[in-house]
Amino acid sequence: MAKQRGAREKPARRREKRGGITTGRRKPCQHCRDKIEQVDYKDVAMLRKFISEKGKIRSRRITGACRRHQSQIARAVKRARELALLPYVNEGAVESSGGRRDRGDRDRDR
Repeated sequence: MAKQRGAREKPARRREKRGGITTGRRKPCQHCRDKIEQVDYKDVAMLRKFISEKGKIRSRRITGACRRHQSQIARAVKRARELALLPYVNEGAVESSGGRRDRGDRDRDR
């Protein structure tokens, strides 16, 4: 039997990917909550919270900062790196092996 084109059924309701119903409300920015106007580049302990293990600046989605404060955080991290208060790259990070870019051992075998 072929389906009739004229007859429309109600589409099945799609589930949320993460499960549960979300309201779409985000947590307020930590800096807005504390009423911090300007992020200080000399506050290294606070800036380390916004840097990953590899030394990358974490995104707004992960940090929960608003757009204004996230741009201030990024600017402060860059200034702190320039003044050697923060490292550009974390030296203690363990690198994964076997990627396409990891071909240094090929030349050594020849």
